[in-house]
Amino acid sequence: MDQANFAYTEVASDAVGLPLSLSVFADRPHVLGQLRDDAVAAGFRIADAGAVASLLEGEAKPLGELVLVDCPAPDGATLAALTRLDLRAAHSGTQLIVSTSVAALDDVFGCLDQSSPQLLVDPSRADRVIALGRAMAEAAQLRLRELSEEDRLVLLRLTEQVGQIAQRLEKLEGPVREYGLRDFGMGDGDSAFRFESPRTTFAGGDGDDGSARLVRASRPPLPDPRLVRRIIRQRQLRARFFDGDLFGDPAWDMLLDLTAARAEHTRVSVTSLCIASGVPPTTALRWIGQMTDAGLLERVEDETDRRRAFIALTEKAADGMARYFAELGTQASRLV
Repeated sequence: MDQANFAYTEVASDAVGLPLSLSVFADRPHVLGQLRDDAVAAGFRIADAGAVASLLEGEAKPLGELVLVDCPAPDGATLAALTRLDLRAAHSGTQLIVSTSVAALDDVFGCLDQSSPQLLVDPSRADRVIALGRAMAEAAQLRLRELSEEDRLVLLRLTEQVGQIAQRLEKLEGPVREYGLRDFGMGDGDSAFRFESPRTTFAGGDGDDGSARLVRASRPPLPDPRLVRRIIRQRQLRARFFDGDLFGDPAWDMLLDLTAARAEHTRVSVTSLCIASGVPPTTALRWIGQMTDAGLLERVEDETDRRRAFIALTEKAADGMARYFAELGTQASRLV
C-alpha cells in the first residue's frame, strides 16, 4: 500500500499506548492480503491470520487487541466462528471490525451481541482503513486522562493521517463519503442525542408525613401508525426533487420507523432499519450503535431463533415519541 504512504511509527504508537497486536480473518485471499498490508503499514503486529472458519479449529490462539474479519457470504461454520469470536472478544476486551454484505447483515448481526463491534457493509478499502483508525483512536481514548498535552497532539496527528490516507484511497477506488474526526470517535464527547425527561408535577401539598408527593403524568398513547407512515413517505418524497443529503436525518428517520412498527406490533430487523435511515448501511449501523448507547434503541432477541435479533425503541424513546406527537396534536398530519 505504498501509494497511501502510512506515516505511523512505533515511537508514536508507544507514546499514546495504541494496540500493536492484531488478528486478520477473511475467506477471500485478496481481501486477507489487503487487511494484512494495511494493518502492518499502520504499525500493528499480526498475531494470527487465516480463514474465518479457522477460529473453530484447534486451540484458541491469542487474538490481540484488534481483530479484522471479512465475511460477505457466511455459511453455518462461519456464523458459528463469529459467535465464538464475539464471546471471546467480549471477555478479553478485544475490539472487532467485521465487514459483510447487505444480504448477510441480519445473520452476522445476530451473531455479534456481546462485543459491540464495528460493522461495515460492503466496505471499500478506504472504509476499512477508517475503521482501523477509529479503533486506534478508541483504544487511545481509554487512556486520554493519562496522556500529556504532547501525546494528545500526537494522537490528533495520527487520526488526521488516517483521514488523509482514506482521501487518497478514495481517489484510487472511486468516490466514497468524506469523514471528519467524529468518524474516528474523536468528537467532543457530548451525546448526539438529547432526550429530556418528561416534566413532572407536584401535587397534594403536605401529605401525612408533611412532605410533597411527586406525581408523574401518565404517558399518552403512541400515534396512529398510518400517520407516522404518511410522515415518512412525505420525508422520502423530498429525494425526488432534491439531493437526499440535504435532508439527511437518519436518527429521526429510524425513530419514526420504529415508532410506527411499535404501534403496529411488528418487529424491525437491522437491515430494514438501515434502509429506513436513508443513509449507507455502515453509516446507519454507527447511528444505531450511538442511539443504543444513548438509551434510545435496544436489541431484542428472537425467541424462536436465537441466531436472529431485532431493533426496537426503549421505553425511554417510546415515551419521548408518544409525548412528542401528543404535543403536536392535530398539527402532526401536516408535518413533512
